[in-house]
Amino acid sequence: MAGSSGGATSGGKKKARIEIIPLIDVIFFLLATFVLFTLSLNTPQGVSVVLPQADSGEPRDVQGTATISVTEAGTLAWDREFVALDEFLKRLQSFYASNPEGRILINGDENAPFNQAIYAFDQARIVGFKKVYIETQVRSTGRHQ
Repeated sequence: MAGSSGGATSGGKKKARIEIIPLIDVIFFLLATFVLFTLSLNTPQGVSVVLPQADSGEPRDVQGTATISVTEAGTLAWDREFVALDEFLKRLQSFYASNPEGRILINGDENAPFNQAIYAFDQARIVGFKKVYIETQVRSTGRHQ
């Protein structure tokens, strides 16, 4: 037929076409959004410290977890808020009262005084927590320095 479009049928109606390229763009956008959102869920709950390195490690789940940070200067922080020792003990007891199956994550700077990290660990065990973890950063090469 002269002058007819390539998509026309013998009845003169055009066939519907599904364009795949825009759908692929939408799928890539959704995938990128999902990846960025997932990465943002795994942000540290404590103050910013340089974590010590280890050859092993496990992904952490922040649900039901309180993070105790020990800075290089030896100060303690509960989640993202710096606290004095008496306030630290009050929050530890309060968290245990509301969540006895909760977990404590000690997030200590690699240059923090060792005795402060042991103090935090010991106090969490004294209060009654059975799940007390120390957060580390997994070495990329897997060999000792």
